[in-house]
Amino acid sequence: MTETAPSAGEEIELPEPRTESSQSVESAIAARRSRREFQPGPVELADVSQLLWAAQGETDAEGHRAAPSAGATYPLEVFCSVGADGVPGLDAGVYQYRPASHSLVPVAVEPVQAELRAASYDQEVVEAAPVALLIAGIEERTAQEYGARAGELYVPMEAGHVGENIHLQVESLGLATVSVGGFEDTAVAEVMEFEDERPLAIYPIGQRVD
Repeated sequence: MTETAPSAGEEIELPEPRTESSQSVESAIAARRSRREFQPGPVELADVSQLLWAAQGETDAEGHRAAPSAGATYPLEVFCSVGADGVPGLDAGVYQYRPASHSLVPVAVEPVQAELRAASYDQEVVEAAPVALLIAGIEERTAQEYGARAGELYVPMEAGHVGENIHLQVESLGLATVSVGGFEDTAVAEVMEFEDERPLAIYPIGQRVD
């Protein structure tokens, strides 16, 4: 990222997520596919809100989240990369999700899709998507309770839980995504200006090609 957002730290309230839809979990599982092509057009802010909630949203007053976490240590952070005209109501750039307030905090004011594509071994889907969710982990949060087991198993396992939630929510919303794990860790961390976070997965999201 080359420029820090002037409004960094100011929370952007997201639309309230819903807990009911016309599609069953079973039908979403049956229909789920990895899709690397998108129709032109943005992803609506309400859909981004729903996807972020499915990934790491809080689901009760005690702060439990949509995906399980070893010892409720919650080592994962979710970032939202928005392209030019990618999400109506959001400027292009990078945002970090805040589960407790169900909000976004601007991190950078410039889109990073092209840089993420380069860091992902030139996978076109990473740049083509109007919006992408990036899952990163801070292993120390879980290692305080579970030692080396955190980085070896628990944090990657938790990222897998989140990824399937994203896939099923994408299916329910009629969108398209694919889990991208082929990237250079150091390069992605540099693009995102991570310090303690370890990049674990990228989910490019766009309109489905029927």
